[in-house]
Amino acid sequence: MSSRNLFSRKFWIIASLAALVSIPLAGQSFYGTVVGTVIDPSGSAIAGAIVTLTNNGTSQKLVAQSGADGGYRFVNLVPGNYKVEVEDTGFKHYTRDAINVQVDAVVRIEATMEVGEQTQSVEVTAATPLLQTENASLSQVVGSRMVQELPLNGRNVLNLVSLVPGVVPQGLSDGSPTGKNVFAAGNYQIGGGTANQSATYYDGVPVNITYGNLTALNPTQDAVAEFRVQTNNNTAEYGRYTGGVINLVSKAGTNGFHGSAYEFLRNRELNAASFFSNRNGLPKAAFTQNQFGGNINGPIKKDKIFFFGGYEGYRSRQGVPFNLTVPTPAMLTGDFSGFVNGAGVQIPIYDPLTQCGAYGNPVCTAAQAAGTVPQRVQFPGNKIPSDRINPVAKKYIAFPYWGLPNVAGQQSGNILNYFTNARTGGNNDQLNFRGDYQVNEKQRVFARYTRLQSSNLQVPLYDKVPLYTSDPYSPENYVTTHAVLADTYILNSTTVFDMRAGFMYWDYDRRPGTQGIDIPGKLGFPAYFGQIGNLNGVEGSQTIPILQISSPTVNQVATGRIVGFDTTYTLAPTLNVVKGRHSIKFGADLRRNSLNYYQNNASGGRFSFDNLFTSRNALNPGATGAGYASFLLGLSTNASNVQISPFTYTTIYYQGYFVSDTWQATNKLTVTAGLRWEIPGSYVERYDRQATFNPTEPNPALTGV
Repeated sequence: MSSRNLFSRKFWIIASLAALVSIPLAGQSFYGTVVGTVIDPSGSAIAGAIVTLTNNGTSQKLVAQSGADGGYRFVNLVPGNYKVEVEDTGFKHYTRDAINVQVDAVVRIEATMEVGEQTQSVEVTAATPLLQTENASLSQVVGSRMVQELPLNGRNVLNLVSLVPGVVPQGLSDGSPTGKNVFAAGNYQIGGGTANQSATYYDGVPVNITYGNLTALNPTQDAVAEFRVQTNNNTAEYGRYTGGVINLVSKAGTNGFHGSAYEFLRNRELNAASFFSNRNGLPKAAFTQNQFGGNINGPIKKDKIFFFGGYEGYRSRQGVPFNLTVPTPAMLTGDFSGFVNGAGVQIPIYDPLTQCGAYGNPVCTAAQAAGTVPQRVQFPGNKIPSDRINPVAKKYIAFPYWGLPNVAGQQSGNILNYFTNARTGGNNDQLNFRGDYQVNEKQRVFARYTRLQSSNLQVPLYDKVPLYTSDPYSPENYVTTHAVLADTYILNSTTVFDMRAGFMYWDYDRRPGTQGIDIPGKLGFPAYFGQIGNLNGVEGSQTIPILQISSPTVNQVATGRIVGFDTTYTLAPTLNVVKGRHSIKFGADLRRNSLNYYQNNASGGRFSFDNLFTSRNALNPGATGAGYASFLLGLSTNASNVQISPFTYTTIYYQGYFVSDTWQATNKLTVTAGLRWEIPGSYVERYDRQATFNPTEPNPALTGV
């Protein structure tokens, strides 16, 4: 049996045994904790007091007794609003309400009992603000009110991460991620770490995938209750990241029905025209942004079963200014008589077939060899004869590959002679469903399902040019499916199991508009160009070859194709045991990540053209010649034209094991210690199309050595 299969088998045996013994399958914890001490008026500990914790939203009750030191602890609490009640013989009934337990937070409630009858009560209505004093982790919670009420352009809840000290947002992270690069959603530097390399969890299950640690799910604002951003000094429970940790919690139902419906509208009539539109005499750019949806939550069976459901749609159409360089009508025919520099002096175009010392031409004179005079002869009238224009170049012109100039542009090289407010944008739709079931006083179960579908539209760059040939980008679409199933079981007042399983699937397709075009028939290339897709291992993947024209730079059309199917399974057992003043947590984080991936940025080939072939001297071109003239002659500078990039099927198994101990040394001192052991795993490619280092794989070349 190969080491790859043996490792896979071991991985799933461990995971299956964990499930069989009901060890929790939990991701990094988003639960909260309430701790405290019960004391009498003199400050002495009260042992054996009955402490009751009630979730005000669901009426779930948890009961514990204070220990010999008066201490008590409630763990694995769903974030929400709680009430603490304490009672003991000879003392008044103690109540403290409106205790806000936040994501991954520890709240300390010190209960000072007053002497009296149990029928009497003491209710604490005002107290010192609740502080995070139980660990040294540097973090900040973005609470439910901020999540729900702060205005967000595009309602991107991850934009609130920027409110936390130590977080630096990077490019394109603001606003809705729709219509942007797929890496935009997680493009934050946290705690001095690398951008896009932090860990993001939704209900304790990761939303980062194998592909570049990309954040593949951006939950809608109304589906998120709150979240915490941990920037430094995280406990041993967290691993596999560089930077920080973002812990999001989904909204759950309560005993009361709540719901909302909304639409946010922005449009062109409310905006001013941009400076560049005004300068070029163009009207306001297109701008329409609609964000609409609704949600409802409440009880299916009071105190037992609760639900949350929500939908949000997003539609964006926005004009973006493009100032480009395209060939003039004269240049399309080979006429460079009006091709001048900034001083209005004609830029000469030379015939490469007149190179001295080549093609039967006289040997170069001393002056020509020294480069003081041209080594070639300028085309008469600075015009390339029509019979010298390459037939493939003619096909590109007739295709058509470019639009025609619509502004004067700059005199030097006729650059920046095309301006447009091209329409960009995209659509996305997101569904969120969550159900909670309070089985009994010891067991709580919840499940959540989220589906996000996002698409970027093609961009009509040129007038009177087919859309599929004028898109400066390759439109992309992706669907993210994220699910979590959790079961929390209270074995006794000091021991809690939590079982959690996570699944995530990301289906991504970036498809250029020119894919599938009959390249030989449409552009005049040799017939074998139609077989390039077979070389990639992806039938029909070829696009029209990219033209990279410089001196001056002429706009090109993108033809990049990317396909990705990324699947993540998460199993992470945890066990929490309270022993006196110690709260000990054991756990593991087991993941199976697989990525089926194909990327080819030039799946039809690439041709580059510069001014060398049409300059006065090939080794010293100076300000002569033009890349577009070289294109018309069919003289490319490429050393390699075709990029081969077959589909790959990779899998990696990650393991992380940890133990942490939170020791309440005194009522004023808490010590947290932990140990984490990580086995990052090695990538394995199904068809041996990638090479990685596997320290456990024997080297066959050393057999018998």
